Amino acid sequence: MRVLHVVTLHTPTNDFGGPTRVALNLSRGLRRRGVDARIATLGDKFDGPLPGAIEGVPAFMFQARHVLPRFEVSGITSLALLARARRLVKGADVVHVHLMRDLITLPFALIALRCGRPVVLQTHGMIDPTDNHVARLVDLLGLRTVLREADGLLYLTEMERELVQAVIPDTPLKNAHRLVNGVELRERRPPRGERPLTVLYLARVQERKRPADFIRAIPTVLKVHPQARFVLAGPDTGMLAQPMLDLARKLGVGESVAYVGALDHTEVLEQLSQSDVYVLPSVVEPFAVSILEAMSVGLPVVVTRTGGLSPDVEAAGAGRLTDSHPDADNGEVVGQAVLELLDRDANAAASDAALELIRERFSIDAVVETLLGIYAGVR
Repeated sequence: MRVLHVVTLHTPTNDFGGPTRVALNLSRGLRRRGVDARIATLGDKFDGPLPGAIEGVPAFMFQARHVLPRFEVSGITSLALLARARRLVKGADVVHVHLMRDLITLPFALIALRCGRPVVLQTHGMIDPTDNHVARLVDLLGLRTVLREADGLLYLTEMERELVQAVIPDTPLKNAHRLVNGVELRERRPPRGERPLTVLYLARVQERKRPADFIRAIPTVLKVHPQARFVLAGPDTGMLAQPMLDLARKLGVGESVAYVGALDHTEVLEQLSQSDVYVLPSVVEPFAVSILEAMSVGLPVVVTRTGGLSPDVEAAGAGRLTDSHPDADNGEVVGQAVLELLDRDANAAASDAALELIRERFSIDAVVETLLGIYAGVR
């Protein structure tokens, strides 16, 4: 079977985040099962020629053109890739589109439908009703058609399914399936040894993910663990890295925090393995792959109750949950949760629970098994 995954953007430091990582994880898992899975995407920020493969997955990658810069990732495209789209989809048995309102995945989905190829959409929490006039025009010009005619739809949570349904309230979603995100099973992080306690934020640095709550938690933790260090990592897509460092200095903890910038996937796993607690205080996080990757090395997590993974984390005991108040300073609450997990016994128990949770529910092999059944159905 030949499967074409279509995702908007790939960069060396995974600036687009979850959708690209999910497409890669699924493609690698499928290829281990003998499926000829490939990726069509835009590439950006590479030094030299664009690669023909990503982490061992063959890729049709074309240079991103920023034709509508104010729309950021939604405003990039490549006429060369779109010109090849019909040939690419005709060569596939299933076209798996990681859909958003953009100039790559939506045109690919429309072309695949017109070519009569089975189309599976995965929306990653990016499709919901909107009052934005441009987005509503996109819905009218093609998104609603794709949602109505696609052969399958994959959603992460029941809330996501309801939000997608609300975009086409007159037409029941066809062949909708819940498919969770999955990650590779990995070796447990090594014992801390002589290094200082390390608390990690590793995600895009943008307002929705609340990096300020991470910074504001630092004074609370330092009162108990004055030698602890705090690492802020991830692409600065919200232009907040410097303001976060300024906030740390204002709070008198500037020397305890470092911003290490965007990391490639190997560096991400290394940073996770060198940390003691992972913190992601997002207001809303549909199903963060970064949380799964943290738990895949046995790293306990502090996340908010509003995340799609939060019930699983709480039930397993793989971390701590905090309430999220978007207009409030949640730093002390986050800091207290971190302190609980820096206790040696609590950290070990949460680490065991995190590894078991990944093995039982979120391994990529289990997710691929489910996905193969969905592909068989749409074919």
